[in-house]
Amino acid sequence: MAMRHDDFSHLDPAARAAAEIARHPRAAVIVAVTAAVILSWAMLAAMAIGTVETQPPGAGAPGDTLLRQLPALPLPDLLRGFVALCLTPTPLQGLAGTAVQASVLVAMWFLMAVATMLPSAAPMIRTYCEIADTARRKGEAAVHPLVLVAGYLAVWLAASIGFAGLTLALHAMAPGQATLGPAAGLAGAAALFVAGAYQFTGLKHACLTKCRNPFSVLFGRWSSRPAHILRLGAEQGLWCLGCCWALMLVMFSVGIMNLFWMALIGLFSLVEKQLAGRFATWTAGAILLVWAAMLLIVSL
Repeated sequence: MAMRHDDFSHLDPAARAAAEIARHPRAAVIVAVTAAVILSWAMLAAMAIGTVETQPPGAGAPGDTLLRQLPALPLPDLLRGFVALCLTPTPLQGLAGTAVQASVLVAMWFLMAVATMLPSAAPMIRTYCEIADTARRKGEAAVHPLVLVAGYLAVWLAASIGFAGLTLALHAMAPGQATLGPAAGLAGAAALFVAGAYQFTGLKHACLTKCRNPFSVLFGRWSSRPAHILRLGAEQGLWCLGCCWALMLVMFSVGIMNLFWMALIGLFSLVEKQLAGRFATWTAGAILLVWAAMLLIVSL
């Protein structure tokens, strides 16, 4: 007896659910991306709560008072150990200890990238899903959207390695300073200056333009080969990195575990990619430059 290719009645319930997800992957992508963002924010919140617990009352950044009122988040032993390593105030001894701490810092920066930058990539992911759905309705092959997401996140994982290396380098230059604390004086002012000045550059505008208009790239570079879609996701990740890497430097000035500024940067990145023109970009750049000048004056 002939059977329709989309009739899954002969399968058990679990297999039927898996087949439906494979045929309509948009729901799976939404669930996976949402879960990744929520889990990342939960881990970062646990680390932020652990950070403020070590500070005296009245000290800290905006939002720390609220964090002190929150109970410690229940985490499995493995994740609790990861948080403890992130909060280690001094580098671990020996080559193996340095490698462990570097790996933990890479994971921490990657969590920050997923929490703050992946939501801003939602329009790009949604656009790909719409194109893929159209292709499937025409009977054409389409690569699963999670392959595109994997390529995008691979770029931010590579960037996280760079940010982790910079974190260790700053701590080596100021060994008495907490690894996750704000960079003081000239280092903090320099980070703010670079972040602010970059907002006015042509490269920033070019990357932002690509992030705002993903359809032409995704449609023009459409392919049914997973390797091509993975590379396409990586290219979109590079445009996003080119757009936002300087904003991540602000975290060095305010404290890497500053949950308030993480949320602010993530929200600004999302809004900036949706608004036309350069007003928001230039306004943020001007604010950062003034902030850098004020910090420099205070430091000197």
